[in-house]
Amino acid sequence: MSDELLINVTPQETRIATIENGMLQEVAIERECKRGLLGNIYKGRVTRVLPGMQAAFVDIGLDRTGFLHLFDMIDTRPQKLDPLSHQDKPENGSVDIADEPEDAQVSEEKILSQSIDKEPLENTSIQDMLAEGQEILVQVIKDPIGSKGARLSMRITIPARYLVYMPNTRHIALSQRLCDDAERQRLKQCVKKLQQNFEQGGYIVRTVADGKDEDAIYSDMCFLNKLWCTIVEQGKRVRPGTLIHEDLPLVMRTMRDISEDKVNLIRIDSRETFKKVQHFAQKFIPDLVDKIQYYPGESPIFDLFNIETEIHKALQPKIELKSGGYIIIDQTEAMTTIDVNTGSYVGTRNLEETIFKTNLESTQVIARQIRLRNLGGIIIIDFIDMQSEAHKRQLLRSLEKHLARDHAKSTITEVSRLGLVEMTRKRTSESLEHILCEPCPVCNGRGSIKTVETIAFEVFREIIRESRQFESSRILVLASARVANFLMEEQSSAIAELEEFIGSCIQFQVIYDYDQEQYDVVPL
Repeated sequence: MSDELLINVTPQETRIATIENGMLQEVAIERECKRGLLGNIYKGRVTRVLPGMQAAFVDIGLDRTGFLHLFDMIDTRPQKLDPLSHQDKPENGSVDIADEPEDAQVSEEKILSQSIDKEPLENTSIQDMLAEGQEILVQVIKDPIGSKGARLSMRITIPARYLVYMPNTRHIALSQRLCDDAERQRLKQCVKKLQQNFEQGGYIVRTVADGKDEDAIYSDMCFLNKLWCTIVEQGKRVRPGTLIHEDLPLVMRTMRDISEDKVNLIRIDSRETFKKVQHFAQKFIPDLVDKIQYYPGESPIFDLFNIETEIHKALQPKIELKSGGYIIIDQTEAMTTIDVNTGSYVGTRNLEETIFKTNLESTQVIARQIRLRNLGGIIIIDFIDMQSEAHKRQLLRSLEKHLARDHAKSTITEVSRLGLVEMTRKRTSESLEHILCEPCPVCNGRGSIKTVETIAFEVFREIIRESRQFESSRILVLASARVANFLMEEQSSAIAELEEFIGSCIQFQVIYDYDQEQYDVVPL
């Protein structure tokens, strides 16, 4: 698989495009004024405990309080320790993580969602764990999305190149993407041996650790332990609501988490960023140095693969298929729905074959659009109804195959009787649409506006309401050009009847700044 990264850097914004076989698959965007919070560690203060939800709200100094669930907490009761100086448990177990996406930030929440050390909290009330006003260290495991505050966890994890450090446990875990059994055993023994040099902390062995020697692993351990000691000491000194540790910027995170054997070329259009990335790679990823290039071209770097055009298409609801069919993607706060249609494709043999080919073709496009748009949460795919069970199985295998390279974890159900496939995809940050767009100021995000006729009838009712409240000889209606013209031309006879009914003259004035739904009725 031929992968290439294009990095576009400006003072205001950084964008990274992932290209696979000449096609854009993912876009990551970080704006200087709105940097993501994922992975940041804060000293917080509990503002409210919710026993009914087994959760708490924590003030970390942001506009909205963060949300902390019971299962994202650590149990400090037996040791009676201050949460800021919590010591890890004495056991030295090991556990396999079901999956570890290449992005360590995504894997953090994934790791925390596993069963490590969570069983003791299952029959515990959050009131026994937290109290209002209590000060705790928390980490952001999901950025604020929409009206929701950040999702927080006391189970802090700190990623490095080859390991993810878990200061509140002694577990050793391995990514399931490490497929070779002998290599898994070697890495587990290596980490267990080196772990004895440190008093606390457990580790997740990342996929990129495959084949690395003991010195590289030990170097990561030393760095992570020193960093954690610094975080703990700073956490004791600062006030609640203070950022204690901020994760690397987007470009450096990408370099840290990248697998050098899966990327053939990295092009950067900023000379300053190019030098920083080269220095970072020479220190931590020497095998990647020769693949990093500075792009001095006159045309923008994102024009190389028509990336700007692809981003624009990813903001549209309709995606055309090569066969003539099409899919419609409708993203809402509750879920995302994807509808598959045959369109102009009529096939050559029979209806079942036509439907199957359209559905099969759509799986590749759907998988790509999910990654490109960074869709998360519940996703419902409405495939065209098929009768053949064999076709349904092939359809699911095709969808799973195309989603295999997606770094975010997804779960797919069987095809239902209605031809629906339900799936979930891990959501840790805003979708592409939410980053680049905002709700329409005309329709307020509804996706539609009232017709001219509907607004005209509302104006009629408002005129009657105002005439009954105020005695006036004249009523002035301020409206958009379309509404005013409709009232004066097509509804002229109705206006005359209304004037006679209320005993007042009705006048109209066009306000060109008004949108279609905006109007005012003023008694004079």
